[in-house]
Amino acid sequence: MADTLDKNLDALVDDILASYRADRRTQRIGDRFLPSRGRIVEMLEEIRQLLFPGYFGRKALTDETVRYHLGNLLLRLGDDLTAQIQSCLCYAAGTAVDEDCIDQASDIAQKFLRRIPVVRKMLVLDAQAAYDGDPAAKSIDEVIYCYPGFLAISVYRVAHELLVLGVPLMPRIMTEHAHSVTGVDIHPGAVIGKSFFIDHGTGVVVGETTRIGDNVKIYQGVTLGAMSFPKDERGRVIKGLQRHPTIEDNVTIYANATILGGDTVIGKGVTVGGNTFITSSITAGSTVTSPAHPVKVHTRRRPAK
Repeated sequence: MADTLDKNLDALVDDILASYRADRRTQRIGDRFLPSRGRIVEMLEEIRQLLFPGYFGRKALTDETVRYHLGNLLLRLGDDLTAQIQSCLCYAAGTAVDEDCIDQASDIAQKFLRRIPVVRKMLVLDAQAAYDGDPAAKSIDEVIYCYPGFLAISVYRVAHELLVLGVPLMPRIMTEHAHSVTGVDIHPGAVIGKSFFIDHGTGVVVGETTRIGDNVKIYQGVTLGAMSFPKDERGRVIKGLQRHPTIEDNVTIYANATILGGDTVIGKGVTVGGNTFITSSITAGSTVTSPAHPVKVHTRRRPAK
């Protein structure tokens, strides 16, 4: 194999280079480097150590050592966050690194780290909602340590903060990593209120412009998606419109329900049954079910003795 490849190597290199030149959309030769996806994923784990001390990373923390540990972690994260945010900002602007970009990245990193207590407060409520809403949960520790839905929500809360602070690309890297690990796809642009619980998790999709109120519970396979994509005069999808539904407070959405459309509002206290398909608003306090289909049982004949 190696001998054959050596004989045709020049021709093979020429062919691959020609494919690069033919379509520059999928290569970045000579352009600025993208941020490090691997380092961003590593930082997520370090941020989880900030959010939940004693659960992840160094576990043997005491009242005497936690301050030292926290200080070191913040210093390391501050430097690495600044570097990766800087790469994201420069990438989005199409510019080389300059002092303004470095200063902006440092400012965003510090603002984000100062939001950690606020994010923690939200996640404590999410963990409590999971514990209260799932009879199988034995403790809040189990929720934080084991539940894929809670992991996805944790990453979303972090990514959403960075998106609000104006960081491009990095929030999506974070939530797509969580998606690949948990099967839960929450866009960082969604706005989600307090005490949010995703039970089981697998197959849940929450689109970019979704608005979710407080005390909402959803089950596996739920899609909060877009019904159509308005296009401009050149046939391109128009960005920035509300394409996904609004879910008001105290709503429960059971497994495999699909709710679509930017004009669709699910009112307060609604219960959405499993396997329903909804494209219009639902009045507060309602219960939505799919048409009943009778269950048929076919008894197999026993073989003759």
